[in-house]
Amino acid sequence: MLDWYQVQRSEKSTECWQNGFIIITLLLGATIFGIEQARAQWVEAPGRGWIQLSVYHHETRQQYGSNGALQPLFHESGRSLTTSVFVTGTVGLLRGVDLWVQVPYHRLEFNDAVQNRSNTGISDPKLHLRVGAPIVGINIPVSIRAGVKIPSSDFEQGATIIPVGEGQRDFELIGEAGFTLRSIPIYSFLWVGYRWRERNEGTGFEPGDELFMLLGLGETAGRFTWKFVAEGIYGYTPVQHHASQEQALVDERRELLQFFPSMGIKLGPGTGELGLRLPLAGRNMPAGPALTAGYFLRWR
Repeated sequence: MLDWYQVQRSEKSTECWQNGFIIITLLLGATIFGIEQARAQWVEAPGRGWIQLSVYHHETRQQYGSNGALQPLFHESGRSLTTSVFVTGTVGLLRGVDLWVQVPYHRLEFNDAVQNRSNTGISDPKLHLRVGAPIVGINIPVSIRAGVKIPSSDFEQGATIIPVGEGQRDFELIGEAGFTLRSIPIYSFLWVGYRWRERNEGTGFEPGDELFMLLGLGETAGRFTWKFVAEGIYGYTPVQHHASQEQALVDERRELLQFFPSMGIKLGPGTGELGLRLPLAGRNMPAGPALTAGYFLRWR
């Protein structure tokens, strides 16, 4: 009976993935229809940029298992709490070139019948360089972003320790496109990227590389704003490295399909934002909704 239930949940998860990508395709098609090539993917002009402070809070007792089915966190009494603060900034360096930096701070907690574990600290920062089409004199709304995630210096190991960083570098290459509708103040963007994930030399664990895609649609004119973002992540098989052996961890590869609706309001010189993170399907990822809040400030 349990095997039948897991198969049914796995089939439902696959169906949800398929429906999600159909929705993303339809949204992209609807966005591209009748667009103009406006402000080539919003690469910042030299000396201009923005900074954003974001807060993320997530509490859950469930996760997506290796077969895509919802299941408890390790056992029935497990509960995970995550509160994160992200400071993100972008500044234009040259015509068609800008720099993007993000520094996260996490407070992680896991409680169960055995004990309560927690940890806090600055996590792995990210650094990206983006090059837009204007750098070669072509006015089309595309850009290429390349970046690296740098391991934080406070990576910790231990049976009772929750690390705030992953302990290894990631490299990313992302293609971006952005458009603005002709008749109404609506913008859209599409990111398609690949993430190379190195081995954690301390543990010998090498996370699987990942394909990912983001599709967003929003409106920024007026006092109130809104935005819808869909994100899909497909991870390859991780590998555990031993002294002279490698073990493929097929059941530990990650997948995630999630949706981010948000609303904003002009507050002072910037914009305040409140939103939700809604996972729709996944594998080996936390489940359950999360709350997000932030403040966005642009300088010119």
